[in-house]
Formats: sequence, structure tokens, C-alpha cells
Amino acid sequence: MASIQYNATGRRKRSVARVTLLPGKGKITVNNREFENYFPRETLRMIIKQPFQVAGVVGKYDVVANVTGGGLSGQAGALRHGIARALVNVDADLKPKLKREGLLTRDPREVERKKYGLRGARRRFQFSKR
Repeated sequence: MASIQYNATGRRKRSVARVTLLPGKGKITVNNREFENYFPRETLRMIIKQPFQVAGVVGKYDVVANVTGGGLSGQAGALRHGIARALVNVDADLKPKLKREGLLTRDPREVERKKYGLRGARRRFQFSKR
């Protein structure tokens, strides 16, 4: 018999996190690696644990996540979004708490595309009179 699992997808910038929540002791695995090894900065680890602290279920669920795209910061944000969505699948009563903290809102900010004739999205080449 298969154990109960809750799936969700989180996104931020160019990163996508597919999250599976399982009843357990609070172990987090990202791309088949330990959570502490994958995210070296403590701030990123705090960001990822935030949904559990807001919901008050620290140490009750194991997380198995597959994260692709973007950098570490975007991946941490995507993982946080995915965990929050999965917690709502576990218990719908948590939705107002998580919504109030802004954990269920997908951050729409993305890098603006580079324009032709410019060095970046808006930065121009240095002007020279002669």
C-alpha cells in the first residue's frame, strides 16, 4: 500500500520546483541531495522552512523536491512556493495563514529581456561625441 503523499508545483523567476510532501520527521531532500548541501546559505534555508513555521507543522512532513532552472535564490523561492501549496493540499484550513504571509502568491518578477542596440534591457552604450 502506498503512503499518503501531497504534490504541488512552485515557481519563481526561471525556477520550477516539483514538491512531494510525505508524513515524516522533517527531512528535506532536493534533487536527491541533502537540503543543507544543496543550499549552502543559511538565508536560503530559512526561506524554505518558512511555510512550515507559519503553518505550525515543523518536523511533521518530509519533503522530496525536484528543482530545475534559474539560480539558487530562485530555486529556494520556488521550493518555498511549492511547499506552501502542498501544505494547502494537506489542510485547507492553513490557506488563510499562508496567504496572509504571502507564501501562496507567485512572485511575478522576471528578468527583463535584452533589447537590440543596447547593452542590456535598458543600459545604453557609452555616448561619445567624436
